[in-house]
Amino acid sequence: MKTFVTLSIVALLLLVSVISFGDIFSNRSYSNALKGGYKIGEQVTDFNLLNVDGNYVSLADYPAAKGFIIVFTTNHCPYAKAYEARIANLDKKYKLQGYPVIAINANSPDIIAENNFTNMKVRAQQKAFTYPYLFDKNQEVCKAFGASKTPHTYLLCKENKKLVVKYIGAIDDNYKDAKQVQQKFLEEAIQALLHGEEIAIKTTKAIGCSIK
Repeated sequence: MKTFVTLSIVALLLLVSVISFGDIFSNRSYSNALKGGYKIGEQVTDFNLLNVDGNYVSLADYPAAKGFIIVFTTNHCPYAKAYEARIANLDKKYKLQGYPVIAINANSPDIIAENNFTNMKVRAQQKAFTYPYLFDKNQEVCKAFGASKTPHTYLLCKENKKLVVKYIGAIDDNYKDAKQVQQKFLEEAIQALLHGEEIAIKTTKAIGCSIK
């Protein structure tokens, strides 16, 4: 009897584990975005933030864009650094197809000095960023989106002149090694939009450093 009960408990725990893991990368809206931030299907309000080139950038500056790949990232975080080349590749691949990358640093330099605007400019120059790298000094945009990690991505699509959130979460399933990636969540979502298809996985858990 004890053996039966033990086996039953083990089986139940395994079932719960499988279900929980499945929920992370499913359409069931598993997300670690902050409460109060944008959700799938909601309209995004435009912003106007300082870019590393000294100019202010807003989404309205891209009238021909079909949408945007918004990436909350930063200077100091090893997760963010691991994704820099992949973010650059996304911009290179999809900018001409109507989905440019807009990178935003919302980390306070008062907490980690490496994240100040001067170091942002240095980082962008060293890595030859091909996309805007904006400073969300007061974290207003970060809070509006609900971003909690770096990197944390939001895919926007223009619908009836409004920008609507279509995907929230991770870029892919392996931050350690781009060659070992099994599923490119963000890119699959972009491809679905380009082909007029429903996005299969709309939210995933963003893996990275906490925005401070």
